[in-house]
Amino acid sequence: MSALTTLSDEARISLDTLGARAGALLDPSLRLGVTGLSRAGKTVFITAFLHALLSGARLPLFSAQRDGRVKAAALAHQPDDTVPRFQYEEHLRRLVDERIWPESTRSISEVRITLRYESASGWGRLFNAGKFSIDLIDYPGEWLLDLPLLGKDFATFSTESLALGRDPQRAEFARPWLEATAAIRPDAPFNEEAAHALAAIFTAYLKAGKDDERALSTLPPGRFLMPGDLAGSPALTFAPLDMAQDSVAAPPGSFAQVFSRRYEAYKAKVVRPFFRDHVARLDRQIVLIDALQAINAGPQAVADLERALSDILACFRPGAPGLLAGLFLRRIDRILIAATKADHLHHEAHDRLTRIVRRIASNAERRAGLAAATVDVVALAAARATREGMMKVKGESLPVIIGTPERGERIGSQSFNGEQETAIFPGDLPDNPDSLFKPVESMSEQGEMIRFVRFRPPRLERKDGDIELTLPHIRLDKAIEFLIGDRLA
Repeated sequence: MSALTTLSDEARISLDTLGARAGALLDPSLRLGVTGLSRAGKTVFITAFLHALLSGARLPLFSAQRDGRVKAAALAHQPDDTVPRFQYEEHLRRLVDERIWPESTRSISEVRITLRYESASGWGRLFNAGKFSIDLIDYPGEWLLDLPLLGKDFATFSTESLALGRDPQRAEFARPWLEATAAIRPDAPFNEEAAHALAAIFTAYLKAGKDDERALSTLPPGRFLMPGDLAGSPALTFAPLDMAQDSVAAPPGSFAQVFSRRYEAYKAKVVRPFFRDHVARLDRQIVLIDALQAINAGPQAVADLERALSDILACFRPGAPGLLAGLFLRRIDRILIAATKADHLHHEAHDRLTRIVRRIASNAERRAGLAAATVDVVALAAARATREGMMKVKGESLPVIIGTPERGERIGSQSFNGEQETAIFPGDLPDNPDSLFKPVESMSEQGEMIRFVRFRPPRLERKDGDIELTLPHIRLDKAIEFLIGDRLA
């Protein structure tokens, strides 16, 4: 047992796992967690994953599909009746018909796809029914960043949050919150109006850290950014306080006492059940990261992404338990760290992107202690929005990507209208990933590295109500093979 669970939590997890294992004897399944920080492409990944399997897309690196052993695929009723269904059909419609990226994940959702397949081995064909279900669990990575709070009291949370806010990379946009916090004595009588005002300023600070030019990742509490049905509740109406102002224990009815109580309620009623009911029930996990956005924002954002990834990976229970232990305890035996938006780079730069993510992930993996799990890294685009070409510039041939930038996107003084296709030289990434963690002399120097704009989804056509072509992708098949390929062997 750890700070993430109580004894009663562990008992519930064990009973749930035992029931699931019994059901799996007749209906084998795997629970695949899909997470990542906002705008990393979780919704697009799940939509493309499902569409590729349902449409029989060409997936040469997914061995069961390549070898013709996947006979059929269909969406099925999910096992969790209290979890919202992932709206696959709506997300696909927006991608294909409107060429609009689906909205970001705001809360947890789930969808089940069932495959009919033929095992690659004679023993497998003899002893299994040729049916396998994958439950994809979609949840915001920001919620995972809350899990370390379970091991911290309010004073520790406050001290660490203020220290982050005073960091040079955050001090400027944190100033309104820091000034508002300094104006409230922790031992002062609690005032609900002032509490709401401080919580709103704190939330604005967290949201400011997500802006493109900053692209920060470590911004707990996550529900302040994605409150869902908790918006306006007391559980989200607190903020860090400068506990160093007063060394005496907070008196009853003070800001410190009320905020501490609400913070503990947030952990008990929001954070701990999320881990117990969802994260602790996963078998495998993919973590999507938008490394390009962090690279664009500079070394501090890259370092912050590494810290956030470490915090996320530390929340998982890695390993492959023995047969007896596996009846009562789930472990995540495979974790894939995927750098999305690989289509924003020419393929010549993909190896460099992969090395950069391996550099970020290796430190995070070591800090999180994931030696018991198999961890891999891939650069992918679940729905490819560009194609490649070559362009002559001053007599030099440059590799370019061709697509339709979203309305309002800019490169220098050039602004795009969302309709015109254009060729863009995206720049290049450094050979040495360590250089991304070193300070640059100026933003212009950083800007020479990569030109990053958002593109609209690819243009596909429908015929008789069906999509004529499958969604183009980059290494989606490699991700599918790593995540489920061995279970269909």
